[in-house]
Amino acid sequence: MSVAPGIFQKNLDETSLSSETTANFMDAVAKKIPGFDDSMLNIITHSKREIIVEIPIRLDNGKVSVFRGYRVQHNNSRGGPFKGGIRYHHEVNLAEVRGLAILMTWKAALVRIPFGGAKGGIACEPKKLSLTELERLTRAYTEHLGDNIGPYYDVPAPDVNTNSQVMAWMFDEYAKSHNNCSLAVVTGKPIEIGGSQGREEATGRGVVIVTRELLKELGLNPAEQRIIIQGFGNVGSYVARIMHYEVGAKIIGISTVEGAIYNENGLNIPELLSYQAKHGTIKDFPNCDWMSNEEMLLQDCDVLIPAALAGSVDAEVAQKTNAKVIVEAANAPVTIEADAILNERKIYVVPGILANPGGVIVSYFEWVQNLQQLYWTYEDVVGRLEKLIVDAYKRTYTASIEHNCSLREAALRVALIDVIKSIKLRGF
Repeated sequence: MSVAPGIFQKNLDETSLSSETTANFMDAVAKKIPGFDDSMLNIITHSKREIIVEIPIRLDNGKVSVFRGYRVQHNNSRGGPFKGGIRYHHEVNLAEVRGLAILMTWKAALVRIPFGGAKGGIACEPKKLSLTELERLTRAYTEHLGDNIGPYYDVPAPDVNTNSQVMAWMFDEYAKSHNNCSLAVVTGKPIEIGGSQGREEATGRGVVIVTRELLKELGLNPAEQRIIIQGFGNVGSYVARIMHYEVGAKIIGISTVEGAIYNENGLNIPELLSYQAKHGTIKDFPNCDWMSNEEMLLQDCDVLIPAALAGSVDAEVAQKTNAKVIVEAANAPVTIEADAILNERKIYVVPGILANPGGVIVSYFEWVQNLQQLYWTYEDVVGRLEKLIVDAYKRTYTASIEHNCSLREAALRVALIDVIKSIKLRGF
């Protein structure tokens, strides 16, 4: 069984995230907030609902296989529906989904969009399933979730190994039994059925915006920085495009799951994008050195942007890198040990909840457009995205100065205060 070429290319993203690690860091930050108590910690570290479904699917060969699916709805005390992606990966499990749902709560709060955090997924190997099997699996998963998703309750989106086609199937399956505002049940849909302009590039664009703002804050010209990007999937490739065409920065290293290319004088990004589109790989791209991902992370650069796997920036990288700034385009690429080392070395780390919420912001825009049945131009979307990201950055940077703490702690502090206030105002 095979998947149509290009339909389900693996997005290089984190494949696991410890909910215990998330909770521990959250605990440490929360206890520094005036008026915070253990009862409040108990509320924000527990999910409102955790759903596990067993999904039997008849495969193309006539056999039946049962897949396990998850949906965790963490906290929506700020009002609005839950929001979070759906991922297809063989390592999907409840702890991972729970940790990512918690992170979504903080992302939404930090950028001030009216969503609670959620996440979902199916434990499967999509590359071993045919397109028709993936469609049947998606539709059955949607049916199993039933009224646990909906435009005013929980709005899924694409994530690892899912895309606009999967969202189209989910929308269609949901619409069969619901006829009120069904378009708004999922985001990340194709433009032809209610998708938003600018959605595909949104996460990458958000990464570029926050990187640019921090560099300017540090008195560095973004156009003069040498940048390494780990990962050349959707996020990494758009970071490279926008950095090249709109910022003018020099991209000197890029990696994929196969390995990495490096040229200290800068890569020709337009030619690289054409080369990848033609050959399906960046290997053997001319005028550059080929090396492992691990080797590339240690190369000389000004800005390091991990847009691939969780835990890729470990203690060794933290000790040896000479980057001035590290931007978490992926979720949790910097380990706890590495984060402590980078803080000690005075290297700025932009946390994922500040660097990569561009996707959920434009998902919010898509949801609003679907409900209003009034659609915005690309320029409208980009302008609104910029405003929300810059505002979140400014509040985070200001908090880091006021409390003499890292950007990671500051971002979580800002988000936590917003969530805690909403919980108290609602009477808990």
